[in-house]
Amino acid sequence: MTARGIAASADYVAGQLEEAGYLVTRQPFQFPFYEEFSSSFAQVAPNPTSYADGVDYDLMTFSGAGDVTGAVVPVDLALANPAASTSGCEAADFTGLNLSGKVALMQRGDCGFGVKATNAAAAGAAGAIIMNQGNGTPATNPDRFSLFSGTLSAPVAIPAVSVSYQRGVEFASTAGLTVRIKADTVSQMRDTENVIAQTRDGRTDNVVMAGAHLDSVPDGPGFNDNGTGSAAILEVALQIAKVKPNNAVRFAWWGAEEGGLLGSNHYVAALSPAQRADIALYLNFDMVGSPNYVFGVYDGDDSAASGAGPGPAGSAQIEKVFESFFAARGLPTVPADFTGRSDYGPFIARGVDIPAGGLFTGAEGLKTAAEAALFGGVAGAAYDSCYHRSCDSGTPVADGANGALYGQLNADNGLYGNVSVRALDVNSDAIATAVVTFAYDASAVNGVPRAPGKSHDAGNSADAHGAQAM
Repeated sequence: MTARGIAASADYVAGQLEEAGYLVTRQPFQFPFYEEFSSSFAQVAPNPTSYADGVDYDLMTFSGAGDVTGAVVPVDLALANPAASTSGCEAADFTGLNLSGKVALMQRGDCGFGVKATNAAAAGAAGAIIMNQGNGTPATNPDRFSLFSGTLSAPVAIPAVSVSYQRGVEFASTAGLTVRIKADTVSQMRDTENVIAQTRDGRTDNVVMAGAHLDSVPDGPGFNDNGTGSAAILEVALQIAKVKPNNAVRFAWWGAEEGGLLGSNHYVAALSPAQRADIALYLNFDMVGSPNYVFGVYDGDDSAASGAGPGPAGSAQIEKVFESFFAARGLPTVPADFTGRSDYGPFIARGVDIPAGGLFTGAEGLKTAAEAALFGGVAGAAYDSCYHRSCDSGTPVADGANGALYGQLNADNGLYGNVSVRALDVNSDAIATAVVTFAYDASAVNGVPRAPGKSHDAGNSADAHGAQAM
């Protein structure tokens, strides 16, 4: 999704919610954006050589764009054991070096890669090579000798590549070495926002939250990931606007989830301890209409004993509400692990400890034969074979999806684009049930001891305190 598309989506959601009578807050923040299109790396002199991407070098994440040809200048390298390198970590490392228009060769160690590349750019370098550290031995510390993939963590103005320790040693000992680095990237700070909407009625010290991310990856329109979750909670919000809950309900559409849960992390980090304690629970809905779906319910009590442990105290009670909904319809469910891959992550983090739950219909994982027996669909195929691809769209087959697979899934589940109509319909009802249940009575969660903070055991009276949504 483009920046313009995200802004238009946020405008639409906010407009719908304001018209429905919600207290709407648009929380802006900046985030680092990076997209790589192509790169090349070559030795120009003294021995012209083309290097292979992923074999001889890697373009570092958040590398700047450019086409740079320059002499290689080693910067404070420590090649003898124990190779305790601080290369490029201090501005003083570049004192006396003429780096204008040249390429700085630096060594891994002591500080972040972004610090090294930023210091090199500030010293006038046109490009950067960061070699592995070479501490220990190749047998005992292979990760410190081989080619590595690294991130600069934030946009840097110059092209930057990583190489193995041995390649770096070779470069450092080659007299008259000149290289060319070409990088076609977009690496910049961008503006985005979270859209937060809260009911005007209900206790504001016992808030029920539900969230879904509004963005998608650059390569994908986001029909399932996460048009489904965003649309489902929007419809639930519009319907709930017609009632007066005992507990305030706060809906969130997160920005920059695909950049690493940036929107939800920003939101949680901005809350005071008292504001965090006012949140009774958080429900997350990220991909609830996968074409080869399962009905996954987040495993709050870790009853599956697989992957991550249980959610914070109270999460098991949330899981039970969802399980009861599906059981009442005679529908099976499978446990979904709290892997930390979606926006519940900041809420369940240690020190925040907000009870959480939600639904998930699957991403790139492969559907098992046992799951196909329970839910239909195609065993051995991904839950969403268009996950993070251009075919996560309204016309998946035209956009690259397997025609035979999607024909079968359409026959089994009824597809609208890359979305199972049945899964989205059932899960939307499940979302509405859970939100309404807790909006009227969150005592099942309130009664579970939590990490230190404000108590939620004072009952569920409808006394609104008038605080606006965060």
